[in-house]
Amino acid sequence: MKILVTVKEVATVEDEFEIEGTEIAGKYLGADLNEWDDYAIEEAVQLQEDGIADEVVAVTIGPEDCEQTIRQALAKGADRAVRVWDDALEGVDLLDVNAKTEILSAVIEAEEPDLVLSGVQAGDDSFGATGVSVAEQLGFQWGAVVNHLEHDLEDGVASVRRELEGGVEELTDIELPAVLTIQTGINEPRYASLRGIRQAQRKELDVQTLADIGVDESTIETELELTDMYEPESESDVTTWEGSAEETAGELGELLREKGVAQ
Repeated sequence: MKILVTVKEVATVEDEFEIEGTEIAGKYLGADLNEWDDYAIEEAVQLQEDGIADEVVAVTIGPEDCEQTIRQALAKGADRAVRVWDDALEGVDLLDVNAKTEILSAVIEAEEPDLVLSGVQAGDDSFGATGVSVAEQLGFQWGAVVNHLEHDLEDGVASVRRELEGGVEELTDIELPAVLTIQTGINEPRYASLRGIRQAQRKELDVQTLADIGVDESTIETELELTDMYEPESESDVTTWEGSAEETAGELGELLREKGVAQ
């Protein structure tokens, strides 16, 4: 059984930052593996350790700069990785869901996995439709916001528990091949060991262009345009005091009386 995990490098932002035009100034930015994808990787690796999966493949869309981040998936146990990038993607500010779907679906069709795991959403742009969109494109069954997966996968069926609105959970069976979008908390992602990090440098990372995977440039033209970026203003005031509880209790009491909270 083969499991394919879609992963993404996301931008991280310092607590204090400056905006330049429609971008956050580069000196305030870092990069890391998307949090939700980390849980998806862990779930796939656990399935392999339990003897259910024979191979775990990580797939990402991104330039060469993201390779060290993507190798985190290899360091945590994925067997190999595929990175898709092309000159046609260089100037794209926001790669929309349709474009990601075309690219990832082409890789998945070539790899022919039994199960595809994807994070519920991306930590930078908060997009959360890619996994379900890929399933629709491929004609796979799907389950979104999965917070528990039974690891036996008997008779080619994934028994999952998924979050619905209002705190409701759904128990359902999904026939493979399928795409599951993984929620945080489904497991406890492991840290990459020093040995795993060294091994990751020797594992295969296959770089492919759009032509290599049979995707025409015209199909990834995005309809999204980033027109503005700003830091939202707080809708409430915050008052802070420095000092011990004895020193600040009186000031807090006075503020509560002014607000009509205390008499």
